[in-house]
Amino acid sequence: MKTYIKYGLLTITILGTSISCDDFLDREPLDKITPNVYFKNEADLAAYTVSMYNFPTHGGYGMGTFGNDNGTDNQASPSASTFWLPGQYRVGTTGGAWDFGRIRNVNYFLTQAEANLASGSISGNATNIKHYIGEGYFLRAYEYFNKLKTLGDFPIITEVLNDDKASLIEASKRRPRNEVARFIIQDLDKAINMLKSGSVENKNRISREVALLLKSRVALYEGSWEKYHQNTAFVPGGPNWPGAKASYLSNFFINLNSEINYFLEQAMSASKEVADMYVLTPNTHTSVSGRDIYSNSYFRMFSDINMSQYSEVLLWRQYSSQYVSHHTQGYLQYGGSSGFTRGLVESFLMKNGLPIYATGSGYQGDATLEDVRENRDERLQMFLQVPGDALSSDASNNKEVIAPNILDIRENRSITGYMIKKGLLGDVYYFTPENNSINGSLVFRATEAYLNYIEASYIKTGNLDSNALAYWQKLRARAGLPTDINITINATNMALENDWAKYSAGQVIDKTLYNIRRERRNELIAEGMRLDDLKRWRALDQVKDYQVEGFNLWDSMYSMYQNTDGTSKLRYEPSANPNVSPKTNSKYLRPYQIVSANNLYYNGYNFTQAHYLSPIAYQHFLISSDGNPNNSVIYQNPYWPITAGGTPTSN
Repeated sequence: MKTYIKYGLLTITILGTSISCDDFLDREPLDKITPNVYFKNEADLAAYTVSMYNFPTHGGYGMGTFGNDNGTDNQASPSASTFWLPGQYRVGTTGGAWDFGRIRNVNYFLTQAEANLASGSISGNATNIKHYIGEGYFLRAYEYFNKLKTLGDFPIITEVLNDDKASLIEASKRRPRNEVARFIIQDLDKAINMLKSGSVENKNRISREVALLLKSRVALYEGSWEKYHQNTAFVPGGPNWPGAKASYLSNFFINLNSEINYFLEQAMSASKEVADMYVLTPNTHTSVSGRDIYSNSYFRMFSDINMSQYSEVLLWRQYSSQYVSHHTQGYLQYGGSSGFTRGLVESFLMKNGLPIYATGSGYQGDATLEDVRENRDERLQMFLQVPGDALSSDASNNKEVIAPNILDIRENRSITGYMIKKGLLGDVYYFTPENNSINGSLVFRATEAYLNYIEASYIKTGNLDSNALAYWQKLRARAGLPTDINITINATNMALENDWAKYSAGQVIDKTLYNIRRERRNELIAEGMRLDDLKRWRALDQVKDYQVEGFNLWDSMYSMYQNTDGTSKLRYEPSANPNVSPKTNSKYLRPYQIVSANNLYYNGYNFTQAHYLSPIAYQHFLISSDGNPNNSVIYQNPYWPITAGGTPTSN
């Protein structure tokens, strides 16, 4: 059977093989499903929706979600992404993000379940039945949000389509991104009205509050995207917007200011409801280097085996040694093939609320990691490994951090020397390869609602209202900072901030907005949200020859890497087999300047505007046309060609 839109087609008799085996709660759906007998009881609905959970969670080898910020100005991995090298990121021949498999699966579920609900043919608890259908709307919204972030304009499909070319080509017509975002919010509103509130199955299933939080995330994303990308091809109706050439969008009209306000208002209302409902998990402000850190609720929230006990955790994934586990603990102790960047570390304030460069800050410099961490924002103190830190909560085990693990094998080493501590459990049992990790994986937490409200309200009004101030003060208090935000804002010198997020559209933003972004960056480190934020803020236009740097290696830390005979373990060019970057380049470790030969990233990260959205692969234009891809109803994203292997034309 030909499939003109790439569905990854789900046939009803093989659901078990078409859904990933990496199920969220590891419940296998039924081997064979027929519409006449399935979706007739609440257990069927529960099994189907949970099998569609596809949130980023820990799995297999590696450091899990704690590495999801790799490839940004927050974290680095061994190899840079083609995202940062114009001319190397190309239009694909096939595949890519332009697919509809998961959308078709959830549309099938909603079609069947809603029909059976209307006819009264689903047995079980009415509240549960309603809840599982609500999960379906949430999951469709979640999938569409992924499409919105990656592709922008996208077809809106709410039914299962017949596999004939004419109807599938018609369904391929893209809708402007603001309409897609409104559709997502519409689905989330349906979910909010149907989902149960509070702890659903030990917070292992979607709840009403999770839907509210996602709604705030989507609305803030779109509102800020439209604000900062306005008057470009990346906003419908803007100059050179490719949708303007599509005949089926000839009557499209947008009042952009009205749309921006709508999304920001939606973000504010949804985030406020969550923020007012959930208190922050407390920080006990205990020693960050000793064993006490592992009993600090705020620290342990990111690594506990049972995350349901924490107030701000809304959704998490549970593991067990008997069924499904992972290896995050073993990788985190060594460095996990990742590492925080100098740019991130320097963005953290001192405990007195001052930036590190401010007069009277008390900053000790960065000659040692102990100095870097001294009297800093407690989030940096807690989540950065420093020599001497205890790796075990057990007093009978003296395992501790010795030195940044920068010389180990690729999959283990610290890429920058700034080793990530966020997510460490403090149980050395899980450090060995044969003992898999079973710590939970955090998916949604209420803290984001605090951050979303602060940002959305300030973007909309240019001021901090009483709610935004209260939320911000609570976040700062937990981080051990003064609650008076003006201490920080007044001392901020934008010329001295080394942060991509101080820009939008190539222009420096105001100090208050920058510190809102700083708060978000510092609170959400190693949680995989940085690149999405940078894209929606349009904070990448100015990235040119940006050198990713890690810790200060060459002032004093180099002395920690010696052989038993006193010779150095460090090698740098022009020596053979270099393992660190040379001091002549910078005193800071530069992971992409260790080897110069055949190294496309030696001169640093570069960005071109086309990369704000991904290209659509050539195949999709071909199969949605009369045989000439140029006649497809699909239009390519800004500055990208249709040709397979093609590169963008933007600056």
